[in-house]
Amino acid sequence: MLSRLSTATALRRGIATSAQNNAKVAVLGASGGIGQPLSLLLKNSPLVSKLSLYDIAHTPGVAADLSHIETRASVKGFMGPEQLAECLKGCDVVVIPAGVPRKPGMTRDDLFNTNASIVASLTSACAKHCPEAMICIISNPVNSTIPITSEVFKKHGVYNPNKIFGVTTLDIVRANTFVAELKGLDPARVTVPVIGGHAGKTIIPLISQCTPKVEFPQDQLEKLTARIQEAGTEVVQAKAGAGSATLSMAYAGARFVFSLLDAMNGKQGVVECAFVRSDVTESPYFSTPLQLGKKGIEKNLGLGKLSPFEEKMVAAAMSELKASIKKGEEFAKNFK
Repeated sequence: MLSRLSTATALRRGIATSAQNNAKVAVLGASGGIGQPLSLLLKNSPLVSKLSLYDIAHTPGVAADLSHIETRASVKGFMGPEQLAECLKGCDVVVIPAGVPRKPGMTRDDLFNTNASIVASLTSACAKHCPEAMICIISNPVNSTIPITSEVFKKHGVYNPNKIFGVTTLDIVRANTFVAELKGLDPARVTVPVIGGHAGKTIIPLISQCTPKVEFPQDQLEKLTARIQEAGTEVVQAKAGAGSATLSMAYAGARFVFSLLDAMNGKQGVVECAFVRSDVTESPYFSTPLQLGKKGIEKNLGLGKLSPFEEKMVAAAMSELKASIKKGEEFAKNFK
């Protein structure tokens, strides 16, 4: 019967794929450039039953606007630190795109001073008010904000490395799109694992492991890899000071959250890459394909077989990755 209904009708009637689809999801930074389109995509999903939107400004308006959409998720807006606890109570998943975006000439690391404090404050509230929730961090620099989140949860005595994710999904989305463009394929059918971190040369696309199998001459492979690594900067420059990747990031963030919710609902074989605590390489945090389950990471699937070109990229990323991680950890230790 469901197959005959249009998607719009199914969404309108709130038809869920299983009885367990009663997830409460919070977006922290919901009024921003990523937060608004991300909240729209989450509101549109039958996997979400309650959507909690938090920001320091404009959230009542965003929530009122979204609440008129004919899908089953109820929407509530919360504004200012005094309402944060109420926003987080009972959350299953918390997504954090809060912070300032890049402007032309800035690296992700230039965002550190502002965004580190924002992430530390917000994750501290998560550790207090929804310690069991899955935490998905979008705020850059992810290579530092994930170690910050881990240290904050450790301080509160509720750290579970299987539930803290740096959302690197946009790197995978971009790799799939760019490979598909070059090969004339449907991007929805292309899967390129992207490992490492989420900045510049720490972004390591594994074109050798692409499904379907694709091959490029070395010079084209190097250009493609560089484009994937610098794709964020491509958008920052194209927006000419008006922000960074917001719409594609919202799409990628929603994709990751939907995968996580599917896995939490018992769907088998859900795999996504994310930047997490890891012993796969010498870096204490590293993104690899992860099998997701009811309690977060079920199994780290590791690096797989790397080409010599990819092995070199992993080695070249190590010093920058470790430095960004250490910077995050040091910040969290001194954060009050």
